[in-house]
Amino acid sequence: MNPGEITLDTERYLHMGQTINPLGKEIIKVETELCGRTLSLEVGRVGFRTSASVIARYGDTVVLGTAMVSPNRISGMDYFPLSIDYEEKMYAAGKVSGSRFIKREGRPSDDAILIGRLIDRPIRPLWPKGYRHEVQAVATVLSMDPAFRPDMVAMIALSSALMLTGAPYEGPVAGLRVGLVDGKYTAFASAEQLDEGALDLVVAGTKDGVMMVEAGANEVTEAQVIEAIDYAFKAMQPAITLQEQLVKKIGVTKQEYELDLPDPAVQKAVDEWLEGQLGEDLRLPYPERNALIQNLRDQMHTAFADKIGEEYVGAKAEYDEAFQLAVHKDVRKGIVKDGVRPDGRKLTEVRPLSSEVGILPRVHGSSLFTRGMTQAMNIVTLAPLSYNQLVDTMEKEGERRYIHHYNAPGYTVGEVRRLSGPGRREIGHGYLAERALSAVLPSEAEFPYMIRSVTEIMSQNGSTSMAATCSSCLALLDAGVPLKAMVSGIAMGLMVDGDRAIVLSDIADAEDFAGDMDFKVTGTPTGITALQMDMKVHGLSVEVLRQALEQGKAGRAFILDHMVTTISKPNEMSQYAPRVESITINPDKIREVIGKGGEVIQKITGETGAEIDIKDDGTIMIASPDKRSIDAARQWIESIVAEPEIGKIYVDVPVVTVMDFGAFVQIMPGKDGLVHVSEMAEERVNKPSDVVKEGDKVTVKLVAIDDRGRLQLSMKAAARELKDKGDK
Repeated sequence: MNPGEITLDTERYLHMGQTINPLGKEIIKVETELCGRTLSLEVGRVGFRTSASVIARYGDTVVLGTAMVSPNRISGMDYFPLSIDYEEKMYAAGKVSGSRFIKREGRPSDDAILIGRLIDRPIRPLWPKGYRHEVQAVATVLSMDPAFRPDMVAMIALSSALMLTGAPYEGPVAGLRVGLVDGKYTAFASAEQLDEGALDLVVAGTKDGVMMVEAGANEVTEAQVIEAIDYAFKAMQPAITLQEQLVKKIGVTKQEYELDLPDPAVQKAVDEWLEGQLGEDLRLPYPERNALIQNLRDQMHTAFADKIGEEYVGAKAEYDEAFQLAVHKDVRKGIVKDGVRPDGRKLTEVRPLSSEVGILPRVHGSSLFTRGMTQAMNIVTLAPLSYNQLVDTMEKEGERRYIHHYNAPGYTVGEVRRLSGPGRREIGHGYLAERALSAVLPSEAEFPYMIRSVTEIMSQNGSTSMAATCSSCLALLDAGVPLKAMVSGIAMGLMVDGDRAIVLSDIADAEDFAGDMDFKVTGTPTGITALQMDMKVHGLSVEVLRQALEQGKAGRAFILDHMVTTISKPNEMSQYAPRVESITINPDKIREVIGKGGEVIQKITGETGAEIDIKDDGTIMIASPDKRSIDAARQWIESIVAEPEIGKIYVDVPVVTVMDFGAFVQIMPGKDGLVHVSEMAEERVNKPSDVVKEGDKVTVKLVAIDDRGRLQLSMKAAARELKDKGDK
């Protein structure tokens, strides 16, 4: 046998099937019951060259979780190089992309990016500060059970794989997606149940506490959310225990590593230099506070550069990190010991608010919302429903009527940054604001428009997604969208000091960076519409979340009271917005309106200038900024689909054929009737051609329709009836 050659007892492999892999290694599998189905984790079947790979199976959903951990530390990096991705595969759902040109999976869909962030958020805080080995985790959906969404199975698969790498990941974590079905909290609810129900909640946590919460809701109460979080946390525990069993069964070798932490001597030197210069002197509104901190930072660098000399160039970043850490400690000290925030606010106090609408003249709706130094401009554009976005992903197929996009260039944080497409953060913030307003949008029948809301962040200093929510609500009302209720949002923070948890309302950047939680909640006066919580410590009790939600409710109400003073009901629609009217026809008539090869519909849109969208149920949407265009298109369509009415008078309709016994008259497109010679006039008519000729316009009354559908018309009866009306 050559050195390094692998031998395999093929016969044993074929007979034992799932017990060993082609390399002769044992395939290890563990399983448990989770919310009524079997969850299994399998190691050793695939991914031989990964740091670790796990196949998670739940129902017919199969997800491959792979983890790669670099053995080498990356020096000089000031962040943890962790990347977590979620890969949708169309084949997993038995689908081929509906695009005519592209069949291979391309860039991740927004849904895949959002799920990648969803998995990342509870995992990222569970690594030690200063860990600088590159880590990549990829969840690939191989098979998708249509009975539920696969994202939480992917989270379990990735957490399991990271546990097996031996890296200092302080998991495991698990997650559950919970819906409210028939009044009961239900894990792994179907997509239809989540869409139709009042709650779509994701909870992730460790065995010790909750790490992450995200939800979309239809004005549910704080108490319902807390109950759902508690239910999910308890229900997910078997998945956490199963991962621990897998680790124990495999026997993981711990990775050796060194942390990149600030030199204690550097931190001590910086702390000593800053002594007496922090605290009350920096408790000022944020523009002044930020300027003072930057000035203090510059003075510190100058002082140490003079003291150390040329060597300081290479050490500057470490001193800068030590300075930032000292500022964070000062923020925590002020809040925990003195109950005073960096800008001097009380714990429940909201920053100064300002808002206005109608600030842009040609757009359909606009607003500017300012809270402290955070500022969001929102622009709403309305379009016919034919502009709905087509969605074609592994999980979804259909149309998207309401879209919220969020943009935050570098200048909003005072940085020079290359402009590029939206990143994961921008997509996530936009989606959160979108969920916040989705619950209060009117139905298509009530408001037959596609709606695009775009938030342009103008300045950032904490909680721009909540500013985007408030600004979007104001702009939608300015555009004339009849919202069911107004929505406001607030970001809550947390400082944990031993057993004490201090909740902060409306956190700014300094408190976010120094704190232990970022908790965003949106809602109406009735209840919650969206929720997002991320922990920076290892888990949080449900009771602390209850306090944060109740405090957030008061903060939301305060902000909403301000918003109502700016606008409280829909404005008139902009003169530049398209008008959309709808009519309903017999679905059997759709073919006549479209015409052969689209000939009729193209002629209508070409001559009237209106846009027309026809649905399978016979609903026709007619859109145009010009009311006359809509009326012309409506009349044209109605004339095509109209049915003859006995007793109705048809004015100025054309004679199409003259016969010896009468004349055929077209009362509507495709509908001809006979005016018998005896019905042409009160006096006797010898020849029809003495009275009418082809192309003449006449007025007739439909007097009968025989059993063969033939129309019997009368010029005489029409003239008599019109004369009687004139005499009266």
